[in-house]
Amino acid sequence: MPSRGARQEDSTVLVPSDNSTPDKESLSSKIKEQKIVVDELSNLKKNRKVYRQQQNSNIFFLADRTEMLSESKNILDELKKEYQEIENSEKTKIKK
Repeated sequence: MPSRGARQEDSTVLVPSDNSTPDKESLSSKIKEQKIVVDELSNLKKNRKVYRQQQNSNIFFLADRTEMLSESKNILDELKKEYQEIENSEKTKIKK
């Protein structure tokens, strides 16, 4: 079972539960993934169900769509902020 994305057969969206970011490349890919999650949640009809994956498990729980959208946007903002910090630190190293 996939951990994120839309499933057409039952019209659900799954949100990733991890947010660890070791380096710039993986951070960039996580930002792209999170943008897709936010977009999917934003475009869902109000009657669609959203499930959250239990951390370190294959168990999914029903979640509130608006709360998940808000949380996903916050995660995206944090990832962007962290990416920007990495870029700024790299620019500082290059200047020195």
